[in-house]
Amino acid sequence: MRSIRPSSTDRRGRGIRTRRASTSLAAVALASALALTATACNGDDQADGNPSASAAAVGTGDGKIKIPDDVRQKLKEHGIDIDKWKNGAWKDWNRKDWLREANDFINPIIKGLWDPDRMRHAGDPDKGVHDNDISGDQGVTDPTPQPVKARQVAAPYHANAATSGKVFFDSPEGHMVCSGTVVEDPAHPGKSNLVWTAGHCVHAGKSGGWYRNLAFVPSYNNAAQSVDQLQHASREQIAPYGVWWADAAQTSQQWIDKGGETGGDGAPYDFAVIHVTPEQGNGGKSLEETVGGALPVDFDAPAVPKVQDMTASGYPAAPPYDGQLLYQCEDKPGRLSMDQADPTMYRIGCTMTGGASGGGWVETGSDGKPALVSNTSIGPVTSGWLAGPRFGDVAKGVYKSVSDKFAGQ
Repeated sequence: MRSIRPSSTDRRGRGIRTRRASTSLAAVALASALALTATACNGDDQADGNPSASAAAVGTGDGKIKIPDDVRQKLKEHGIDIDKWKNGAWKDWNRKDWLREANDFINPIIKGLWDPDRMRHAGDPDKGVHDNDISGDQGVTDPTPQPVKARQVAAPYHANAATSGKVFFDSPEGHMVCSGTVVEDPAHPGKSNLVWTAGHCVHAGKSGGWYRNLAFVPSYNNAAQSVDQLQHASREQIAPYGVWWADAAQTSQQWIDKGGETGGDGAPYDFAVIHVTPEQGNGGKSLEETVGGALPVDFDAPAVPKVQDMTASGYPAAPPYDGQLLYQCEDKPGRLSMDQADPTMYRIGCTMTGGASGGGWVETGSDGKPALVSNTSIGPVTSGWLAGPRFGDVAKGVYKSVSDKFAGQ
């Protein structure tokens, strides 16, 4: 099997890999974030250009920065020099400086960093998981499903899959990409800024820490242009609803403690929630208002035998896909047991590959309305099926903590 993880141009041919999470039921971890803004020197969105050292208040979107004393102190404690960070210090992945604990998440906004070229070339570094990573000890692993050919979502994506988008970030392997879903925020009905994705799309697990320059682009390539057409696409064409930077992120403590590059261990806890803010001023509109909707999250989804079908969405980037188009697979789920001590996962037939990781799985509930019930976590090296965690108390704790953090704002 493979885990569907982020994707990088350096590792596109390796398939999807599983990110591991700890099997313990430790408390979930809240990752608080501090956001700063910077403006590109020449205003032309150079991928790795040197942004100016101007500073700005979080969320103003006007390019003016006033850094509160407590924020300065927090950054100083982590050894982060603001000017150096904006000018490329984030590329230094010295292990001793890699922020990894739950409350260490810091994601200064660098305006223009995610330009069309940088987004277009974020690929798939995912590694596949293998059959010996599957445990049948619980007696709940169903036969391997038949592959279901992923179908391309009709453009415009904003009209047909408004809550879907891409999650971009930087890792030691390069520019990476996952998929994500806009979800409701109980603290801000109708005005959510929450995005659901996989844990391995925000944190490297036991071998590392929080990824950097984490951002969400809803309805990426909304018009479903080809790779050739995108060569000359503007940022507004490729990201018509803006680039939204994570100012908070949280994954399960299980993932932070035990997450790994390959194998199925920990996949049942491979989920994350990020809170985002627009890179540019957005007239005070939330992400939900901007895209026109958000999905509710079902933390008490029915057991596999009671589910008729689920639909998984994502932007697969590993061959034969190129990461630029949105796809979906629909299938009746089966059960997959990764470890005797871990919850059983959902599994469906699907030909999507790396880059689709983190994409939402939707089921129509008894009320006739769609709800998010899982996210893509793992799949085999050769593709053919996908598996995702079944949300429960740990996932609910991750979600609630991020919502609560911004409840009074």
